[in-house]
Amino acid sequence: MLRREPFLCKLIFLLFCFASLSLADELNKSHRLEFTANTSISNTSLSEPREGSSFADIIDKALEKEFTENDQNEATDAGSFNNSVAEQQAVLETVARVKSKKNDSKEEKLFKFQHVFNLDNDNGAEDTPTLIDRKDNVFIISNFKSKYPVLQLDLRLISDLVVVIVSATCGGIAFACAGQPVITGYLLAGSVIGPGGFNFVSEMVQVETVAQFGVIFLLFALGLEFSTTKLRIVRAVAVVGGLLEIILFMFLCGITAMLCGGKSSEGVFVGAFLSMSSTAVVLKFLMEKNSTNALHGQVTIGTLILQDCAVGLLFALLPVLGGTSGVLQGLMSMTKVLVVLIAFLAVLSILSCTWVPWFLKLMMSLSSQTNELYQLASVAFCLLVAWSSDKLGLSLELGSFAAGVMISTTDLAQHTLEQIEPIRNFFAALFLASIGMLIHVHFLWSHVDILLASVILVIIIKTAIITTVVKGFGYNNKTALLVGMSLAQIGEFAFVLLSRASNLHLVEGKLYLLLLGTTALSLLFSLKSPLHEVKSAIQTAIVVDAYFYSGD
Repeated sequence: MLRREPFLCKLIFLLFCFASLSLADELNKSHRLEFTANTSISNTSLSEPREGSSFADIIDKALEKEFTENDQNEATDAGSFNNSVAEQQAVLETVARVKSKKNDSKEEKLFKFQHVFNLDNDNGAEDTPTLIDRKDNVFIISNFKSKYPVLQLDLRLISDLVVVIVSATCGGIAFACAGQPVITGYLLAGSVIGPGGFNFVSEMVQVETVAQFGVIFLLFALGLEFSTTKLRIVRAVAVVGGLLEIILFMFLCGITAMLCGGKSSEGVFVGAFLSMSSTAVVLKFLMEKNSTNALHGQVTIGTLILQDCAVGLLFALLPVLGGTSGVLQGLMSMTKVLVVLIAFLAVLSILSCTWVPWFLKLMMSLSSQTNELYQLASVAFCLLVAWSSDKLGLSLELGSFAAGVMISTTDLAQHTLEQIEPIRNFFAALFLASIGMLIHVHFLWSHVDILLASVILVIIIKTAIITTVVKGFGYNNKTALLVGMSLAQIGEFAFVLLSRASNLHLVEGKLYLLLLGTTALSLLFSLKSPLHEVKSAIQTAIVVDAYFYSGD
């Protein structure tokens, strides 16, 4: 059907892209005059640098002019704590309780398209109070105390999930018709409906929490397909090379920050931040291309697993870099995480040889007529191991992957994968759309010049370092380059790492915005799209001479 009507497919794809570009253009119109004024001021100030100022100070001033304090919240937030109290819309208690507006006339209530997805009507606003704390966190009370147990429905969550799922489906269809990976459609659909787009989904906490199951089941399915025999072949480059890549990024960025007159701790964090790659996006792309069993796919997957294992260590390192704990305390914390990791993997290894085969055979015998019980047991097993890993201070990603590897050693690995695949695909699409909601179209459009330059620089540096490390372990240029290209983006987990560093005052606001925008654009560059073609051309130019010289 798609081949018979290529024009219709291309038309759907062009309409979808046009909607995104028109949104960015409309949001940018109101800021063109301000941008012109800021540019003239910037040119005047930068042309006359002060004597004795370091290179880091010059960069700092340039970023301060580029990323103003109100970049993320350009409009006054009607739900902020200070504004609500000042405008007498809230009662100051331990938290602020937002009052419902009963005197608003019907003539003042103009219809907006976003109101279609707003479940708060006049009665609902009065019956369901909203609380705001001092950090502007919004809480909506929906579960009232009742004499009898009753079922409670979160209609806002249902509405948000409907919007995300429908938009992800439309984005996937549009890009599939255009011959592009559906991942790009999921990400772009999320950016259109998120706070940076049409704001159909404004409160993302619940949606992102549900979407986290996408990462869990992606890694669980990967563990089911993973071969320990093939892992032994690439374990040197995956473990030693992966650690070497993280250390190199931290060392080079720390030294660069010191030479430029900046803070070495900030540079070390940027290095750790840049070393992370997107597990979910890369795995989804490798699965679509059936490259998980290829040599470069195995090296890439092994490196991603190592990065997931290093997450706990990086979190333990952040307080040390932020100055909130001493070096000795930080080393003890990292040692504790490492010991817990080794003990956790040892226990799982024992269970995989003893209890897991018996449990799976029992579930198969009980599911002779239907696979419902076996499917439920597989999901429960995955979530239990992931939850245990998270409770031990490790990561959900590591636990879910370990659960898959435990089952992969049995004869029921393929059957389990067949039961999990539909669940994995659904939650993976939901997760990628939620990641897209973090991408603010207007923010990217307003600072596209500096962000695009930053992304190109990150791609060149990451590809060069990773390719060099992989090449150092004896792999040919083609394999090394493919691994470098696959890991050249910044991972979605970097959003969490960046948020934690911001809370510890390790990074300033302007650097936070720069890293945030660079991460968002790098995710788009990691996919097979026109942006990916640009990225491939840049990466190929780095090693083209060595490639032809070796004849690989």
